[in-house]
Amino acid sequence: MNISDVNRGIHKNRPRKRLGRGIGSGHGKTAGRGHKGQGSRNGVSFLPVFQGGTMPLVRRIPKRGFNNRFAKTVAIVNLGELDAAFKSGDVVTLEKLVEAQLVKGRFDVLKVLADGALTKKLKVSAHRFSKSAAEKIAQAGGETITLPGPAPVVKKRNKSVSSGA
Repeated sequence: MNISDVNRGIHKNRPRKRLGRGIGSGHGKTAGRGHKGQGSRNGVSFLPVFQGGTMPLVRRIPKRGFNNRFAKTVAIVNLGELDAAFKSGDVVTLEKLVEAQLVKGRFDVLKVLADGALTKKLKVSAHRFSKSAAEKIAQAGGETITLPGPAPVVKKRNKSVSSGA
């Protein structure tokens, strides 16, 4: 075998299939569409899940749960974890939390919760704080810094209007 033979016959772009150009082309007459039926007609389209009239597998399998693809991913850190990982007087930032492996993976928002006791004076920066977490940080002599970012979703209740007809 010669080294020049290695790439012979390999082309960057494949030439398009020329349909309906006579029997000798191999793609003449029916042009690869077979004989008769829906698939041989012009403008035919099947759904990707179509199974010849049988109830498709996609529709036979029960659906469970709910998935909101627009929801923000919220990472959670508890005060007890902060107390164990940092010294008194430290500034707790997102980078330091990732470095200390208290927060893992990808997230949009960081929220601090009040689980555990906080005995150290910390300056904590996060997107959200629970009320009790903010109170505990203030009681320990620390400070909370709210980072700019996606605003928390507050659901508004619609007042139902009753018709007195």
